[in-house]
Amino acid sequence: MNTISDSPNSYCKRPELVIDDDPSRCRHRFADRKRCRLPGLDSQLGLCLRHFTRNAAANLSRQKVHDDSEDLSVELLGQHSEFASAVEVKQFLSRLLLLVTQGRISPRRAAVLVYITNQLLYSHTAHHR
Repeated sequence: MNTISDSPNSYCKRPELVIDDDPSRCRHRFADRKRCRLPGLDSQLGLCLRHFTRNAAANLSRQKVHDDSEDLSVELLGQHSEFASAVEVKQFLSRLLLLVTQGRISPRRAAVLVYITNQLLYSHTAHHR
């Protein structure tokens, strides 16, 4: 007796396609197209904390790496290199701000330069006393 039926539906069933539209779940999809099961937050672009931080870390690694050895003295100093007055220091800081906002100088390098100019300003005021 043969108990196996020869109908095409008996052994070739296709799985039903389930559309996953739950807006409260993380929007990240894995390689097999399954969605992450963790809750996603609107403040994190609909991603869970884990996938949001991975996405942010990947974006940071793609950003331009600053070359702190690049010579920016022409752009920063202009014609003045003595810093004889507070006005010259202010102009230097203005040019430094522009370079930082343009992404040409790292915030860390800018902080060091600001510290040095602060010391210069302090030495000017101490000298005049």
